[in-house]
Amino acid sequence: MDFTNRVAVVTGASRGIGREIAQQLAARGAAVACAAPAVDPADETAALIQAAGGQAKAYLCDVTQTAEVEALFEAVQADLGAPAILVNNAGITRDQLILRMKDDEWDKVLAVNLKGAFLCTRAAARPMMRARYGRIVNIASVVGIAGAAGQANYSASKAGLIGLTKTTAKEFGSRGITCNAVAPGFIETQMTAELPAEFKEHVIKTAPLGRLGQPVDVANAVVFLASDMASYITGQVLTVDGGFIL
Repeated sequence: MDFTNRVAVVTGASRGIGREIAQQLAARGAAVACAAPAVDPADETAALIQAAGGQAKAYLCDVTQTAEVEALFEAVQADLGAPAILVNNAGITRDQLILRMKDDEWDKVLAVNLKGAFLCTRAAARPMMRARYGRIVNIASVVGIAGAAGQANYSASKAGLIGLTKTTAKEFGSRGITCNAVAPGFIETQMTAELPAEFKEHVIKTAPLGRLGQPVDVANAVVFLASDMASYITGQVLTVDGGFIL
């Protein structure tokens, strides 16, 4: 799993899973573009990578805006080189029951989680096609497979991301580009820190492995799918959930 001389773009790289993915790719030699809607946390990720001896640069990008996504990939190409790896990790939640969910709570989650991945994939595919090589990894979720009460918007966005993954795999496979998804379960991050303690206890009791996941558990799966060890794997969804949805 050597990514020397390869450029990786990681969206939502400012914290949690995205930050860990960026660090793990950089630790294996990739030059990492850390994209986030707020530049200060992205700068922190880049600084952590640089302090460990890796190469990284932070970029400000709202993945829901076509112009900003196009500008991101132009800047990455100019600064680091053509991207060979894309990790669509940017995601938000706006949890609410369907009958109480406002239009903007639905629209914003779908825009960031699904449209953002589409825009980034479209932008990254062009240089990948020219190189006839690429690795795209989408961060989905087990709720995109099983659903979750109070998360109609998030579940729908992640289910849509799984569909986008399979279509991307079919459209670009002939050009040497693979596309897979990682579907995390309940991972200990700032996002899941807001969950009730009793729900966390339920997850721990239900999952065969008997614990919540860590960001590195997800990052390890991403590193594998982004590597040449996974060169004959495409269109797949790898759940990283301790067996929770079995």
